Amino acid sequence: MLLLAAAFLVAFVLLLYMVSPLISPKPLALPGAHVVVTGGSSGIGKCIAIECYKQGAFITLVARNEDKLLQAKKEIEKHSINDKQVVLCISVDVSQDYSQVENVIKQAQEKLGPVDMLVNCAGMSLAGKFEDLEVSTFERLMSVNYLGSVYPSRAVITTMKERRVGRIVFVSSQAGQLGLFGFTAYSSSKFAIRGLAEALQMEVKPYNVYVTVAYPPDTDTPGFAEENKTKCSSPLDININTETVSHPELNAGSALCSDEPALTRGRHSLSKQSGGERNQSELIPLNLPLETRLISETTSVCKPEQVAKQIVKDAIQGNFNSSIGSDGYMLSSLTCGMAPVTSITEGLQQVVTMGLFRTIALFYLGSFDSIVRRCMMQRAKPEMADKTA
Repeated sequence: MLLLAAAFLVAFVLLLYMVSPLISPKPLALPGAHVVVTGGSSGIGKCIAIECYKQGAFITLVARNEDKLLQAKKEIEKHSINDKQVVLCISVDVSQDYSQVENVIKQAQEKLGPVDMLVNCAGMSLAGKFEDLEVSTFERLMSVNYLGSVYPSRAVITTMKERRVGRIVFVSSQAGQLGLFGFTAYSSSKFAIRGLAEALQMEVKPYNVYVTVAYPPDTDTPGFAEENKTKCSSPLDININTETVSHPELNAGSALCSDEPALTRGRHSLSKQSGGERNQSELIPLNLPLETRLISETTSVCKPEQVAKQIVKDAIQGNFNSSIGSDGYMLSSLTCGMAPVTSITEGLQQVVTMGLFRTIALFYLGSFDSIVRRCMMQRAKPEMADKTA
């Protein structure tokens, strides 16, 4: 009887794998397609543009900094596969004025044709304790990370529906799947993208337009080097592997973005040394909440090229979720909720793995809470010493 049940289960799973491609979206052909990438002058956005260009696409790069756009254009053009491909650069802030965004999208379509794929990769991050962040910080992050995705998407959606073909990609973050210490402003702006994407997918799916939400982890990008230049130059040794954390109070409200809001990524981390191992004791910049830094260090750092390849692959296939690595897969399964699925197989995998992944997640959450408690206790020690002196 047990063997019969196992055989039935195997047959059922095989049937799902066979039927799944029949209900999945038809892959988007990139050769000759027009791909618009906001925040495409650096980081993940530039790598996505390169990956699409390698597959024969025509690229429109949208960002604020003209010099960086021209540098990115030269780098992307090195990867052409035919002499007909074009890289168009447009300088505009996608978060400020919808009419400007609409106009530049029209200009791009007049030159390179209708947009087949839009990748919303412009974004920025600021970290700090909730009570230490200015209200303007929440407004700014919501403007850049949320409206900076709404405006370009609104500008292309009508044409996509009329043509009954298209892909819209929102680059969120793993901090858009779970809230973390220090990211009350950043995480909320990234969570908003998820709601937008789910509602939009339900509207446009009948028109053969598919939405993808990418949740990249910590990513090693040039923008991170720029971040370090803006940080306080006086570091402190902090032993991250012991029960005690030695440090003074850190300044909150630290900026975690370069001047160019073109870099969207997961939680930010220090650069790893060769071999991928961190020192037991590392130098931590002063202007980032220690709890945020220590929690961030529990994850690995990915290369932007790796992240870009996965995002482009998932967008071509019309997958709603795009995650990188085992942690990313677990988070996407845990937070799937009522999110759309691209195939029956994907839904079945989420159902089967949910219990196990929730158990693992509880250990992670316990570890994060422990880090926060230890930091709080360490800060309280000097105060206790002063009272007893």
